[in-house]
Amino acid sequence: MSAVLDDMDSRPGSTTSLLRTVIGLYLRDAGGWMSAKDIVALMEALGTSGTVTRTALGRLRKKDVVLQENRDGLPGYTLTDGASTMLARGDRRIYNPRSMGDADPWCLISFSIPETEREKRHQLRRRLHWIGCGTVAAGLWICPDSLRGEVEEILADLDLRDMATVFVTETPLVGGSLRDAASNWWDLEAVAGLHKDFISEHGAAVSGHAVDVSAQAFATYVQCIDRWRIIPYLDPGLPAAFLPADWPGAEGAELFKRIVAAYAEPSAEFVRRCLAGTAAATVS
Repeated sequence: MSAVLDDMDSRPGSTTSLLRTVIGLYLRDAGGWMSAKDIVALMEALGTSGTVTRTALGRLRKKDVVLQENRDGLPGYTLTDGASTMLARGDRRIYNPRSMGDADPWCLISFSIPETEREKRHQLRRRLHWIGCGTVAAGLWICPDSLRGEVEEILADLDLRDMATVFVTETPLVGGSLRDAASNWWDLEAVAGLHKDFISEHGAAVSGHAVDVSAQAFATYVQCIDRWRIIPYLDPGLPAAFLPADWPGAEGAELFKRIVAAYAEPSAEFVRRCLAGTAAATVS
């Protein structure tokens, strides 16, 4: 089994999570390397001290997210190959939340794993949950068919493909209502809570006025991305027939899009100015 970096490895809002978000947003755009000094400066704009940031960088090194690399005499960091793959996967989820249509196919994952492989069984269930699969029964999981590729990757990585059967099916036929079935298969109350918290915490960020390039714009955007990033993983994007009438998912996704439209470029420009200032100071 290869080492796979977990997108859900750190709690949103924590220093390690915010640092991962900063790295994910800006290290690749900076050419794949950023000095430790610049990373500390960006984290200070989020209210985190240099000491705490360096401790978090140490954690990310141990988790194989970043590698330490000196350039032109400056200590800095690059991404590992595994982190690059994780961030690319995260980009697809974060900026393109799923939304199933009524006629879209479903994927069922049936598995029977012996007790001797119980740790792999635990990892399989954990990882299926974190990509948005629901639990029909202990050995039967369900998700939109659009996730089948990720399901196959998980099974292959855990070397469990020969213990699982994957089905592609139309809308399941249930004894009661589809909404009742979905509420049993997924923890929709918890997912709705994530949407509502996001709306409550970040709804005031979009005022209709132009956003200036500033540390505050940067902090607002990073905190928004950091809070949002787990929601598109846990929310399977179910059709309306499966969801409560007051489902907040569409409102949360629309707010996120508006925040990205307003803050992404001012935040990126703030980072570019910070990096350019460091480069100029180094040359002089």
